[in-house]
Amino acid sequence: MRSPDSEELDKYPAGPVDLGQRLQSGLPQPDDTQPAFGPSASTLYRLRGMAEKPKRTRGGLSDEALEIAQNLGDKSVSEPVLTGSVRAADIAVIVLTGVGAAFTDAGSVPLDIVHGVAILVASVFALAFFQAADAYQISVMRQGLSQFGRMAAGWTLVFAMFALLRTSTGLGSALEQSWLGAWYVLGLCALLILRLCVFRLVRHWMQSGHLERRAIIVGGGTAAAELIHDLEAQADNDIKICGIFDDRANDRSPPVVAGYPKLGNISALVEFARLARIDMLIVCIPLRAEQRVLQLLRKLWILPVDIRLSAHTDKVRFRNRGASFIGTVPFVDVVQRPITDWDMVAKRVFDLFFASLAILMLFPLMIAAAIAIRTDSKGPVIFRQKRYGFNNEIIEVLKFRSMYHEQSDPDAKKVVTKNDSRVTRVGRIIRKTSIDELPQLFNVLSGSLSLVGPRPHAVNAHTNETTWDEVVDGYFARHKVKPGVTGWAQINGWRGEVDTPEKIQKRVECDVYYIENWSILFDLQILLLTPFRLLNTENAY
Repeated sequence: MRSPDSEELDKYPAGPVDLGQRLQSGLPQPDDTQPAFGPSASTLYRLRGMAEKPKRTRGGLSDEALEIAQNLGDKSVSEPVLTGSVRAADIAVIVLTGVGAAFTDAGSVPLDIVHGVAILVASVFALAFFQAADAYQISVMRQGLSQFGRMAAGWTLVFAMFALLRTSTGLGSALEQSWLGAWYVLGLCALLILRLCVFRLVRHWMQSGHLERRAIIVGGGTAAAELIHDLEAQADNDIKICGIFDDRANDRSPPVVAGYPKLGNISALVEFARLARIDMLIVCIPLRAEQRVLQLLRKLWILPVDIRLSAHTDKVRFRNRGASFIGTVPFVDVVQRPITDWDMVAKRVFDLFFASLAILMLFPLMIAAAIAIRTDSKGPVIFRQKRYGFNNEIIEVLKFRSMYHEQSDPDAKKVVTKNDSRVTRVGRIIRKTSIDELPQLFNVLSGSLSLVGPRPHAVNAHTNETTWDEVVDGYFARHKVKPGVTGWAQINGWRGEVDTPEKIQKRVECDVYYIENWSILFDLQILLLTPFRLLNTENAY
């Protein structure tokens, strides 16, 4: 009896597939800055009709899917950030115990440049030895005795190196034996205590699900079952399968595969990914079913998740930079989440520093604006509006009130136009100069906004009675990162009234470009250009 996937394959040519050629034949070629193959976000965005608009209600999800999504809403711990933090902690321990050894009874020696160089050398070699012993692998960090043994061996090798240098070359002969001995003992004890704390934290995070990568299987049947079995057979597998989504009916795609339920179709998956914290979508469809794979990618690229094509059942040839492995199971990397791991940390530090600096510098202006608003008209100084945030989450954005209180429009049902009678005298000034946006700096401190990013649009924002997600295909791709107080679209003149489809189209194009090309320097460039671009008030009213 033939499987449903075998029937699907009958539609496509048989034989080995060169994945790069096959996928790229159906999509525009990426430029040199893009991955080895597969569509970039802007490429997909420009192909009208390719991106599915997510539903505004949760009606597309079953009760089971809703319950699972609600249980997957907590944030995860980034593995690169965790391992980097442990490395930094190891360096701190080595330096502090080296200094502390000089103040023990055994040491009691004054520190000088020779001791400083010894501490620096020990730090470098210790990290190298720990790395060689795989002490920074999550799979090792969650083991007790194995982790302690690796750390002890690495630290011992550092001092064996010191002893070898002293006896063979004479280097380090100025270092006191008592100091070295005290440093070895203090360092070993401190490193083992640190790793005991790491062991307990990692074990707790593993049990609570904070260190797992949550994945959804796209496509069911025999191929999905084989993939699940292969993943679960991998030692130290950190992938947690949260469910299966497939457009095919139950007669072609069983409702339960390898013990995991089918939670809905692809439209339901988009809604599910908005509600749950999902790290990865694994498209488990034979790669020779090329058109079906492309159709799925066109619907899913707007989500802020990694997208992988399972290649474990296909004989494919692809460039190494486009491939990744979970254990021995091969995957093809198609879409990467933007601004993750250390990039996310760097951007958050950037936001906190410059937002705090801006608040300190602009606080007198903000006080003056608040007094003027309160004097000019009745009502609260601050206006709160629901807008789209990261991953389509609804956030509350702060602004200085620029309209008469009784005519305010928190739902953005009516677009502000030139000479709008609802805008107060002070409101016209603060809107033209963008002073009304300054309270959003506090949104940055709270974490709902970033300093630089796509501007947060009102939930009901529309043009000609049509909401913007219906005007622009792929509109929700701009929500793959946090929205910002200022952005690349504003730098390029796309601010103010949006009264034509072209204006929102251009804004989204700039937003997607920013997401694809983000860097700290790019953020800094946008931030420095913002005051000068605000001088152009042609469309601000």
